[in-house]
Amino acid sequence: MTTTDHRTSPALATTTAPGQRPHLHDRGLLRLADAVLQPGFVGTTPPDWLRRRLADGLGGVVLFARNIVDPEQVTALTAALAADNPDVIIAVDEESGDVTRLDFEHGSRRPGNHALGAVDDPALTEAVAADIGAQLAAAGITLDYAPAADVNNNPANPVIGVRSFGADPALVSRHTAAWVRGLQSAGVAACAKHFPGHGDTGVDSHHGLPVIEADADRLDGIELPPFTAAIDAGVRAMMTAHLLVPALDPERPATMSRSVLIELLRGRLGFKGLVVTDGIEMASVSQRYGLGGAAALAIAGGADAICVGGETADENAVELLRTSIVDAVVSGELPEERLAEAASRVAAFAAESAALRSARAAAADRWHAAGRPEVGLAAARRALTVTGADRLPLRGPAHVVEFSTVTNLAIEARTPWGVGAPLQELRPDTTVVRLDERAVLADVLAGAEGRIPVLVCRDPHRHPWLAQLLAAVVAARPESVVVEMGVRHGEPLGAVHLATYGAATVCGRAAAEALTGA
Repeated sequence: MTTTDHRTSPALATTTAPGQRPHLHDRGLLRLADAVLQPGFVGTTPPDWLRRRLADGLGGVVLFARNIVDPEQVTALTAALAADNPDVIIAVDEESGDVTRLDFEHGSRRPGNHALGAVDDPALTEAVAADIGAQLAAAGITLDYAPAADVNNNPANPVIGVRSFGADPALVSRHTAAWVRGLQSAGVAACAKHFPGHGDTGVDSHHGLPVIEADADRLDGIELPPFTAAIDAGVRAMMTAHLLVPALDPERPATMSRSVLIELLRGRLGFKGLVVTDGIEMASVSQRYGLGGAAALAIAGGADAICVGGETADENAVELLRTSIVDAVVSGELPEERLAEAASRVAAFAAESAALRSARAAAADRWHAAGRPEVGLAAARRALTVTGADRLPLRGPAHVVEFSTVTNLAIEARTPWGVGAPLQELRPDTTVVRLDERAVLADVLAGAEGRIPVLVCRDPHRHPWLAQLLAAVVAARPESVVVEMGVRHGEPLGAVHLATYGAATVCGRAAAEALTGA
């Protein structure tokens, strides 16, 4: 693993003498606060306020789907950002699978972690991650907030699910390491998340504070091994989790806990890289401490960079965060030395990223030369599990019913999913309808006369209405085919059952191929 010396550099040295309180508008202190921020913004070109702050030393920027139109546009966008600050960290949340930013409009060209875990071929995982890295390098991205290293050992988990490689710590560990190696081979930094593990929770931290009721031995045996594997693989960044782990710190969420970030992550696990927070505007921390208070506490607790902008993406938010961090230093709540250390790590990360520019250029050349690589579709085909394959291909036209359920905020609502569209491409006589929790049996069967019902769903075990409705349809129409595009849990329902382990576009394509024998 490559390590760097994160001692305070002269350029980022503390701005006041020992024992002397800094002044609120001390320029050096303001620059330290700017350095640790990674805000989002609205628009497909850099707004004036962002360009001004980049030129003044803003350390990072995070892109979301709202910033992306097509490859040419996003490449021009990142070039403009780097023109205003050559050292800027340009991040994106590209997990692939259900959580995609670059491919949000058409759906991911690669399956997500859960499908890769189902195949359980680390070489395939590494190849898929290298493909992602090449695409990101071509787009001008230097940091990817991925992979999710969480062990999804709670089937009721509403926020991780198919974002995890699985429920077995050993499997998650080997695939986390492979993913990190693959992505970073392209010169793009990986960021393992969500430390110390978000898998065993029934609460979405976008909306509330999850509590992980596990003792230290359980944490060592289940939650922590994938993060240790990521560190051993040379991961350059870690993202914190907004959750409470009483066994480690009964008072502070992991994002602002010295026990978690300094004693455990830095001390016991020996991580030397950049620690980034999960979105600081998420309700789990912002409702408790306020947006600015959460940011200041996170830096004090051991985080080096503050991610913000999923739902809060304007200059007022950036100004609030900077002022809150400076105020915390002035009041003594945040030691200036800790802020300087965090800014120094950001600078070291940026310097290492600059040194990898040639690796990203080579990966970008490979990406452009390859066109649209098939590694993702090949992976989705390998992940597909079919029960009742002897009844396929379909012996008549299909009526596809796709059941919409509420997804977490990490998944872009506009990203297409399902089996109907790819099945129509292969069999134009297919009909498609999408229903939600208001649907009843008659709604599902309407239009299915003389057709084979194909029932497409995600996580019916987490949605009682859906599980009950699926059972009723299968009872009424035993020839129905069930396609599960979420976490497979329990026995397969129906005589023919397909599990895709994710809802990426390629997963739907693989299922459609199986249904038609294409």
